[in-house]
Amino acid sequence: MKKALIITYYWPPAGGSGVQRWLKFVKYFRDFGIEPIVYTVENPNYPILDESLVHGIPEGVEILTQPIWEPNNLFAFFGKKKTESAGFLNPNPSFFGKILQYIRGNYFIPDARKFWVKPSTSYLKKYLKTNKIDVVITTGPPHSMHLIGLNLKKELNIKWIADFRDPWTEIDYFQQLPLTKKAIEKHHSLEKEVLKNADAVLVVGKTMSVNFSPYNSNVVTVTNGFDEALTDVNVELDPKFTVTHIGLINADRNPKMLWEVLAEIISEKEEFSKDFDLKLIGKADASVFEDISKHRLSKNVKVIDYVTHNKVVEFQKKSQVLLLIVNNVPSAKGIITGKIFEYLMAKRPILAIAPLNGDVSEIMNETNSGVVIDFGDKVALKKAILEFYAKFKLGNLTVESKNIAQFHRKELTKKVSELIYKITE
Repeated sequence: MKKALIITYYWPPAGGSGVQRWLKFVKYFRDFGIEPIVYTVENPNYPILDESLVHGIPEGVEILTQPIWEPNNLFAFFGKKKTESAGFLNPNPSFFGKILQYIRGNYFIPDARKFWVKPSTSYLKKYLKTNKIDVVITTGPPHSMHLIGLNLKKELNIKWIADFRDPWTEIDYFQQLPLTKKAIEKHHSLEKEVLKNADAVLVVGKTMSVNFSPYNSNVVTVTNGFDEALTDVNVELDPKFTVTHIGLINADRNPKMLWEVLAEIISEKEEFSKDFDLKLIGKADASVFEDISKHRLSKNVKVIDYVTHNKVVEFQKKSQVLLLIVNNVPSAKGIITGKIFEYLMAKRPILAIAPLNGDVSEIMNETNSGVVIDFGDKVALKKAILEFYAKFKLGNLTVESKNIAQFHRKELTKKVSELIYKITE
């Protein structure tokens, strides 16, 4: 039995997408001869809580915790709410907001959890000297977790896997930060140091793999996935023509084109207006609601702030169409939102707004799971919505998806386990 120490900031009761990946790997590791030990924060400041996820932690897993100091009081002074995530950078910040963004980008490198690196290194050095661990795994963001792994690698020469759930300098909001030239260089320098020193690098998509390969010869792609059973049991679909989006919608992900197209269709088809409901489950930027109001769509929109993961699965399976939006940013090609895999499990048609040559498009083509519309292609988007609606009216809005089982969390854990055995033999 191999032992793996996982260093993660996000752990139940944290809610949202950041916690799912390693919670599920930990769930299945023992099936492949891996005993997980988790190191996480004792006093976290999670923007979203989901107590139901605590029940997903396997019985008997050792959980190590240490306190963290985070500059939340400073953020609060400048008006930053606890419930705001990293992806919600105000495009029009106040004077104090600008100061906050400048401080965050240039003094908290790589992120505000940097103050946990030194005490964690000290604590884990003592732990590793008295406990046999075969491999240390760090997962980011926050990418300060990787600096803990880097320190342990340098000081103890342990085997180390760096897992990137999202990119570092290519993450969607990186370009929005008011970074000095020196700060940008520091971010890139730390990122390259992590990549070069890790024994293996885990990534969630092919684009990230290509970008990281020049710095490490052992970059392995293991996507995110779903954990529910793949069944063909019929569920009672929503009686209306529902299009459902689950997850965060920040300013870069605000699909302005979609609001314009929906407004056109509603103005042209009175019946569509009566049949159509758009469900937004999760937090959204203020610009989203401004655009919805501007296009007079409010009466067709149902907003649900946050629900537990179990409830999310129910919403997905009942929806007529599932909406997937990729951030319209320079790095869009490599963005794979974790929700796509649970959408696949739901076996409902997916309407994606994303680059046609991106990682999301490749997954959807491979699985025959829906339609991908490129940024700015209003004609194709309108056509796709009307085709979905026509099938809905005929009672045959279905999807014949395929090749989905490969994205089950247990299959993905098998791949990670094989990597662990490979680098520790």
